[in-house]
Amino acid sequence: MPDSMSPAGGPNTTMSRKAQPDEKKLDPAAIDALLKESGTDPAQGLAADEAARRLEKFGRNELAEKHQSLLLRLFRFFWGPIPWMIEIAAILSAALGHWPDLAIILVMLAVNAVVGFWQDYKADNAIQLLKKRLAARARVLRDGSWQDIDAAGLVPGDIVRVKMGGIVPADMTIVKDDYLSVDQSALTGESLPVDRGMGETLFSGSIARLGEATGVVTETGPRSFFGRTASLVQKAKGVSHFQRAVLRIGNFLILVTAALVAFTVIIALYRHDPLFETLQFALILTVASIPVALPAILSVTMAVGAEKLAALRAIVARLVSIEEMAGMDVLCSDKTGTLTKNELTLGDLQPLDGVSADELIEAAALACDPEAPDAIDTAILAGVADKTSLSAFKRVAFHPFDPVSKRAEADLEKDGARLSVAKGAPQVMLDLCEASEEERARVGKMVDEAAAHGLRMIGVARAAKEGDWTLLGLLPLFDPPREDSAATIAELRSLGVDVKMITGDHEAIAREIAAKLDLGSNILVASDLFGADGNGKASQAEKAVLEADGFARVFPQHKFEIVEALQDRGHIVGMTGDGVNDAPALRQADMGVAVSGATDAARAAADLVLTAPGLSVITRAVEEARRIFERMTSYATYRIAETIRVLIFMTLSIALFNFYPVTAVMVVLLALLNDLSIMMIAYDNAPVAPRPVRWDMTRIRIIAGVLGGYGVIASFGVFLIARDYLQLPPDVVQTVVFLKLLVAGHMTIYLTRNEGWLWDRPWPSWKLVVPAELTQLVGTLAAVYGVFMTPIGWKLALMVWGFAFLEFITSSALKVAVYRLFAHGWRRNRRHLERVESHLYR
Repeated sequence: MPDSMSPAGGPNTTMSRKAQPDEKKLDPAAIDALLKESGTDPAQGLAADEAARRLEKFGRNELAEKHQSLLLRLFRFFWGPIPWMIEIAAILSAALGHWPDLAIILVMLAVNAVVGFWQDYKADNAIQLLKKRLAARARVLRDGSWQDIDAAGLVPGDIVRVKMGGIVPADMTIVKDDYLSVDQSALTGESLPVDRGMGETLFSGSIARLGEATGVVTETGPRSFFGRTASLVQKAKGVSHFQRAVLRIGNFLILVTAALVAFTVIIALYRHDPLFETLQFALILTVASIPVALPAILSVTMAVGAEKLAALRAIVARLVSIEEMAGMDVLCSDKTGTLTKNELTLGDLQPLDGVSADELIEAAALACDPEAPDAIDTAILAGVADKTSLSAFKRVAFHPFDPVSKRAEADLEKDGARLSVAKGAPQVMLDLCEASEEERARVGKMVDEAAAHGLRMIGVARAAKEGDWTLLGLLPLFDPPREDSAATIAELRSLGVDVKMITGDHEAIAREIAAKLDLGSNILVASDLFGADGNGKASQAEKAVLEADGFARVFPQHKFEIVEALQDRGHIVGMTGDGVNDAPALRQADMGVAVSGATDAARAAADLVLTAPGLSVITRAVEEARRIFERMTSYATYRIAETIRVLIFMTLSIALFNFYPVTAVMVVLLALLNDLSIMMIAYDNAPVAPRPVRWDMTRIRIIAGVLGGYGVIASFGVFLIARDYLQLPPDVVQTVVFLKLLVAGHMTIYLTRNEGWLWDRPWPSWKLVVPAELTQLVGTLAAVYGVFMTPIGWKLALMVWGFAFLEFITSSALKVAVYRLFAHGWRRNRRHLERVESHLYR
């Protein structure tokens, strides 16, 4: 359940521009003024024609949506730097009649688009599920008669009646001396039902639990408290860090490809090479350089990781969120039901003088309704050690809690003697017992001390037949922390994730829970930070948010702004929640987590849905996400290194030696065999980083550049040996170069999967090793026996393997040296390098 205990009292009818209620109550004069301003006769309601006019003016009482055709949404995934490169390659393939190339390119283009479209389609269901909380029908007074209409037809000024069990259809102010107990937990974060009476506001989407009320509609649709919450969901969330990283990789490869292709074409034109051959080479360079499988392989890596997370009872709703979870450094955690059990529990009983603890709990239990216990009754009944003692009492009458007496009362009989018991707020019980000033002071002090520790007190009284009532004592109630919460928070902090508690509770309750969980004592009241005027947050608020250990009395807009403030400070923010009130912040957060038992709206807005209670699942999910991130980083480094190795080698071969080192078919085979094997990196063993991880494009490009650059040198070594030393025919040289590029390329993935030597743990998984070696074997057999190329035999093939293995050993030593340079010296210059790169590759 969401967090509890917002300030007492009802909200005003005038809402601020923020999605938070103003807790005020209208007096009778203000109610009369409201009805007059609304142009509504409380006895007749609106006239039908006036209601129709207002409906046209204010719109239907439903959430506004921005609809976009499925075709247009699908088209977006064929638009962008990487899709453009793939599409250009497809056009060139078709123009030159290279149909195998065209087929492979089109398949990869379609896979990338379909994966992205499906994830986007699922993410856009949040508003639809939010709409389900709105009432379908409403009881409204029109033209002097009560009638049932579609709730979407309500307008400001309508007189509406809400009965027990119904859903409040719009924001409305109660205009009669009625009583209604409403559950608005999913909207405001109050876990217990709240009492609403004359002059107080009922929120659209809240549920009537007891009583009935008549009110005037003040706000409908997107202007209601509920509608404003939904509008925050619509505007939340931008481009993920993963999507930006893929774009940066694509932009880098586009820049390199464009420069080298332009350079080669200029040389070809200068040499007066045939136009057909020039275009053919442009195609070869394009196919060799574009990361056709980059989005698909990264998505597959995340999808496989999502399956592992599902086994941990964490369901991934948006694949790119896995990368966000790996970099998450702040987690804003909902309190009730996440850090706590969401179960009211009895604290230490506080009987008054001359009363035993057994007498106190027995009287309290007898004042409960065992047939339909509420949260308080359940906690009290659970605290009775010997329930058989209750059977000695015969219940004569039971009076459940009502707004007049403000207490629950039972008339009992035992051994022929009559007695009564009652329970309620301490002040109500003191009035019932006609307590002395001394006793009131003593009980008031006990209540204040309990409140300072986040406890809610219930008073219990007893009376003999027609006798005076006697206060027996007080029962403290609280929602205890989960057994694993403190350990989970400590573990998250050891992983570099700062945990901040967010709750709708009073700050006293928040501080008490924070102390028990060792979260810290700096608990801030949200309204003190952001105010209630909707004018936005100040820079000092951002600083306070960063330093806070938790936040109390939080409303939906506050949660949203807390997340934004942390993001503005450069943090990757996680947010947990379970109600409609959490949906905007869940959607805005880099990593929105819907906890166990969350509403449909919260689950739809979240990136990760937990099916097990508590936060312990998140710890395992963070660890797995960091493994997945390491795999994605490994592949990105490999892809850039291979592009540099192949592209620069081919370009320089043409420019310096006027020789095509590989054919178009060989390029396609290289791409196919490489991507088939490298896709299995999704199953590789990977380390868990001790701190949050982010895409470090400077580091990735430098490592990839070093490995790729050395690979170019090694490739020229094989080329020159084959052409000049062994004096092999040109077509045989091409096969030798193809095999060298294939074998050395497959070995590169073993280099990029960690920062150390091959034998450093974690060792490569057999699921990666077997496919990599099988595709190397397939390529070797094709070169040896001449499938789509000139055969070279086993002797030359083994020579290439030996050279590739030597290159692998020296590349490994070079990689370790570069990483050590990173560790010792380059970190000081990293910010400067990133600034330079941001201008080069923007």
